[in-house]
Amino acid sequence: KGTEIREVPAQNPLESIQGKVAGADITRSDGSTSSGINIRIRGNRSIAAGNGPLFIIDGVQSNNMDDINPNSIESIEFLKDASATAIYGWQGANGIVIVTTKRGSGDKLKVDFNAYYGTSDVSRYPATMNGQEYAQIRREAKRTVGVWNSIADDPVIFQANELESIQKDEWIDYQKELFRKGTDQNYNIGVSSGTEKTKVYVALDYLASTGILKFDEMKRYSLRTNIDQTFTEWLTGGIQSQITVRDESYRRDPLNMANKIIPFGTIYDADGNFNLNPGGGNTVSPLADEQPDVFKNEGRINNINSNIYLEVNPIKELTFRTNLGVNIGNARTGRYEGQNSISRATSSGSQAEYAASNMRFVNWDNVLTYKKDIKEHSLNITALSSMVESVSDSVTAQADGQLLPSQLFYALQNAPNQKVLSSKYSQWDVLSFAVRVNYSYKGRYLLTLSNRYDGASRLSEGNKWTSFPSAAVAWRVSDESFMSNVSTLSELKLRLTYGVTGNSGIEPYGTQSLLTTVPMSFGETYFPGYTYSTLVGNTNTRWELSGTTNLAVDFGLFKNRIFGTVEAYDTKTTDLLLPRGLPPTTGVVTVNQNIGETRNKGFEIALSTVNITNSNFSWTSSLTWSANKEEIVSLVTEGVDDIGNGWFIGQPIKVFYDYEKIGIWQTEEATEAAKFGQVPGDIKVRDLSGPDGVPDGKIDAIYDRKVLGGENRAKWFGGLDNNFTYKNFDMNIYLFARWGQMIKPSFLGRYDRQSNLSNSSKAINYWTPEYPSNDYPRPNANVSGSSTLYWSTLGLVDGSYFRIRTLTLGYTLPKSIGISSLRFYITGRNLFTFTKEAKLDEYDPERGGGESSPMTKSFVLGVNVSF
Repeated sequence: KGTEIREVPAQNPLESIQGKVAGADITRSDGSTSSGINIRIRGNRSIAAGNGPLFIIDGVQSNNMDDINPNSIESIEFLKDASATAIYGWQGANGIVIVTTKRGSGDKLKVDFNAYYGTSDVSRYPATMNGQEYAQIRREAKRTVGVWNSIADDPVIFQANELESIQKDEWIDYQKELFRKGTDQNYNIGVSSGTEKTKVYVALDYLASTGILKFDEMKRYSLRTNIDQTFTEWLTGGIQSQITVRDESYRRDPLNMANKIIPFGTIYDADGNFNLNPGGGNTVSPLADEQPDVFKNEGRINNINSNIYLEVNPIKELTFRTNLGVNIGNARTGRYEGQNSISRATSSGSQAEYAASNMRFVNWDNVLTYKKDIKEHSLNITALSSMVESVSDSVTAQADGQLLPSQLFYALQNAPNQKVLSSKYSQWDVLSFAVRVNYSYKGRYLLTLSNRYDGASRLSEGNKWTSFPSAAVAWRVSDESFMSNVSTLSELKLRLTYGVTGNSGIEPYGTQSLLTTVPMSFGETYFPGYTYSTLVGNTNTRWELSGTTNLAVDFGLFKNRIFGTVEAYDTKTTDLLLPRGLPPTTGVVTVNQNIGETRNKGFEIALSTVNITNSNFSWTSSLTWSANKEEIVSLVTEGVDDIGNGWFIGQPIKVFYDYEKIGIWQTEEATEAAKFGQVPGDIKVRDLSGPDGVPDGKIDAIYDRKVLGGENRAKWFGGLDNNFTYKNFDMNIYLFARWGQMIKPSFLGRYDRQSNLSNSSKAINYWTPEYPSNDYPRPNANVSGSSTLYWSTLGLVDGSYFRIRTLTLGYTLPKSIGISSLRFYITGRNLFTFTKEAKLDEYDPERGGGESSPMTKSFVLGVNVSF
């Protein structure tokens, strides 16, 4: 419901309901203001084709919900069941998210005003070694090779400026210099009014966010207009439309450099001038882009989402509805990087780029519905046709040596060097027909049958069309006479469904062999040559199909004070659209083929309870719990793994495959380590087996690597939402957990074993003879990380976490003249996170490994007013 969505103030409505929908795994990509939301419904089915759900906003298909303001949403429905999704055919393979926005009312004028303002900080971010810690690890690296023995040897291993910084304890904390306090603000006004025949809803929204890094900013302006009109008793129509403008500013990631740069030096020199190379040499300061006239990267995105419908009801039983939806968008981005920017400091000059794109998406549906009730029988027959067309084009211009920084990414024709121009065009279409029959006897025995027939232009000739059948049966056990004396059970319904959905999600023209240009010359004369692109065409590419069996129980106890659903499902996906690798001797790299099979099995629980309710106090709870097992069943060769692509039979689609690290060789293990060609302080891995299947005293890539876990695949996730009210006060506590996921955070692998080129993470607990750690190998000035045996095994950890997602306290003032409701609230988001692995105490594991744009925690003050 819209009220539940608005409990968590957020830019994207999906972020507000993280963990509240069983089977929907929702995570945020990163902490930047323009970051998107990742959502998977019941796991990943496809290896290469898309796994994201289809969004339908007021009848119009879309690929995201970033532009929809939560205050304008009436409800969001998630379709996961096989019968529910099969009617959508090619669109339903990965689930459906249906968004319905608010409509006008036919009574008095109603005005809603919602606003909030908040600040945000870095949630959890791993620290780097400070100056003294870095100096010590370099000493250890040199001690290992016999160059350093005591502080007296510091002048041998440190440069003069570094030695001065060590003696003065003078170093730069770049994270402190880069991070700032972000802000979030949103103002929304919605007006609902109308007459008996005309209903109007209009909403105006403004959202602005500044990130925790400079230049990370976003502003969104939107206008929504929904009109429903009754023309006659048998004809109605309407329009739902939204216009959105987004102004965004993007920051080039400075943290990758800030987390590695040797911390010695000062930000400014003695004269107050900015130090571009604080440590000397070619090392550029992570603060370089923040200087005047050095960096600019911004974009503007315009989008119109409009839906017009007409509904004809010539007789009571028959309804015809035609629905035309159009999504039109254009975007432009511009980037300027001066000669003293992070990216161009070692280049000959500045670089500028301008890119523009246009998009048109048309969705036309025609739906005929017949309803008939005869005594205890109820029949509903639906027939539909659907047409979808997507067209897009883009152009990009780039040049080096822009003459004036003030021109930014404009006037590229004046730049003297490296002018590059490219343009693209893409189009795809889908045509569909479907019929569905719903039958009910006594409202107790339910049957649904459907079939859909889809044709996709992006598939090869002769394989464009396929059908998607489904069937569902349900039994309302609680309505049977033998249940009349069971007073505690107020609701019991059994559901069994089976359905087939499809995926045609390869890139347009992915079945064709295309040409690409190759620069060539004859003597001093240049001429363009052409060759096949790396993807070769396949005239037999067909649909990827998913068949799902779903068993569910809906139950209610004690007059539905406890209400829940338990579901189990099994999805088998066949004819995978797989980018199969080809031998290099063919001259191409991949081909799209229908090969292989995957399987998703899962279990879901959704439970709502009314714990306490009286005139002054109430307490309600909602619990969701979801478990999913994702596995590859077969690949190109039956029963054979594809190690090169990291695909393994019986394992999730993305896994960590490596040697099993079991510690560091200790001093007392020197003799055993020598058998493997290693010494104390080196990484120790498990000897799994040899050719005969038993450990053979050797470590090799064929027999001693294994799948260590699924990459960012939680064994289960869930949420517990508690709502309390006491008189005019309300409080919400929302708990969320993702458990059993394996991640490989960047900071746990950021270790310069030589410690002469870069800094390391403070979390690196390295081995020394005096402090024999089992985490990281001994520093060694003569051995780089890339040259270290089994280096890739470092940093893999259990990413399980539990957090207090939101904590809200609100107060609603008593009603007064002219104001029907006035509520003030304060919300804290991501305030407390608890990780299973101690190494993640300074890291937010939601994003699964990256650290370029840190996740944030925030406090928000808001008001809701209704007139």
